[in-house]
Amino acid sequence: MSAERFETLAVHGGEPRPAAGGSVVYPIHQGTVFEAGPGGDAPYTRLGTNPTQRHLHGRLAALEDAEDAIATASGMAAISVALHSVLGAGDHLIAAGTFYGGTLRFLTEHAARLGWTYDLVDPADARAWREALRPETKAFLTETITNPLVRVGDLAGAARFARGHGIASIIDNTLATPVVFRPHTVGFDLVCHSATKALNGHSDLAAGVVTGSRERIARVASVMCAYGCALDPHAAYLLSRGLKTLALRVRQQHVNAMAVARLLDGHDRISDVRYPGLPGHPDHRRATELFDGFGSVLAFRPAGGTAAADALIAALRLPYTAASLGGVESLVTRVSGGEAAALPDDLIRFSAGIEATDDLVADFTRALGD
Repeated sequence: MSAERFETLAVHGGEPRPAAGGSVVYPIHQGTVFEAGPGGDAPYTRLGTNPTQRHLHGRLAALEDAEDAIATASGMAAISVALHSVLGAGDHLIAAGTFYGGTLRFLTEHAARLGWTYDLVDPADARAWREALRPETKAFLTETITNPLVRVGDLAGAARFARGHGIASIIDNTLATPVVFRPHTVGFDLVCHSATKALNGHSDLAAGVVTGSRERIARVASVMCAYGCALDPHAAYLLSRGLKTLALRVRQQHVNAMAVARLLDGHDRISDVRYPGLPGHPDHRRATELFDGFGSVLAFRPAGGTAAADALIAALRLPYTAASLGGVESLVTRVSGGEAAALPDDLIRFSAGIEATDDLVADFTRALGD
């Protein structure tokens, strides 16, 4: 890990000095075809080896304290190619049972067709992991902070469990970001992100990221090339630019999320608040030990059910009503995954942006009728 603080690493990590032509901003190589060098190899955009793509990969690896990285066309592409790189027909996956809905749908709709089996487990219950383990188990998949239930599992324990049983450990670090937590430092093999969210931070591109050892990323890249889901050079340039302000954005989002969580916690119109920065959160101690901050996302339930949830969302003026997270603008949505995801219909997810903290608190205070 670099001795520099993360704010400095976000600006300078993985940057060549000097860049082409002396520019302090690495350029966009929009081309798809490049002339072969003396060794016969040539960059090729579909393979993720375009110079702008390679530049981004170096930056991402530096931020996650990894040997290598690859960028994909979306967060789901990142999760999918990571799983394909470690699982084949007849293999078994242990997966945390509180996943982002897209990941859960990928498993429920496609795992059987691919010849994979899986068991969903509590990410904090090591006994459940041991009970799920089979001779054909090849991987353990979890999230740093679960989306949208905002839980924090036994992450260090999961990495140790996987390594102790010779299986690959994969973690989705989207909600935490490397500002808050770097999973490779506790032993995870592959770290995935939806870079559409906080890594880019401006709600203007779709991208995914996988980081890991050079050997593992080579296997991930092979799958990515087969499926044709490399990130295009212009989006790679935008994502690299977004990374420059990642630390500043995430720190402000943390401040805003904490302030809103404290306002809601104990409020007579709110029945449940889920944010690991609150002392009453069941995973607060674990999050405090592992993390540098608690992220931008919280979930809560108003007293009064779905009607009260919809009324509160409608009364808010600053957050956009939109189903994403991690951007500079605050977002709010009512999330429901139905019975398969075991989500209550009145659960609201709030993703804090970088607005002035007092303005967000005032907006929630007014919407709550105070």
